Amino acid sequence: MSIISGILDNAILLSAMMAWLIAQVLKVIINFSIHRTFDVGFLFSSGGFPSSHSATVSALSIGVGKYYGWNSPIFAVAVIFGMIVMYDAAGVRRAAGKQAEVINQLVQELYQQMSHLSQERLKELIGHTPFEVFAGAIVGIIVGILM
Repeated sequence: MSIISGILDNAILLSAMMAWLIAQVLKVIINFSIHRTFDVGFLFSSGGFPSSHSATVSALSIGVGKYYGWNSPIFAVAVIFGMIVMYDAAGVRRAAGKQAEVINQLVQELYQQMSHLSQERLKELIGHTPFEVFAGAIVGIIVGILM
């Protein structure tokens, strides 16, 4: 079996990747429905609704549980890994995004006073609200069950 065919036959990997892709496409669709602008950049962005990180690790955990058993050690590892990723998305990365927002406001105010300052903006949308994480987990669970 070649490496490529092995990867293409890995249902757990494909399920996790599909959950990520669906969550990212949903971001584009939701952004379009709210703002009426088509932004392909959302396909490759972090943050937003639903959380593709949560979708990915949820589908991964479901796939591992289905394949190796719900009482297997590898399922336990996948669930704990998923919990850490989701906690980080809603906690640490969200806090970093809020800090970036405040720094951007400060730089904007200083830039108006001192025009020689650089005005490069920090990325603010890097984390998730708990609802975005929950929605991503639901997407991942559905994909994991269906694949």
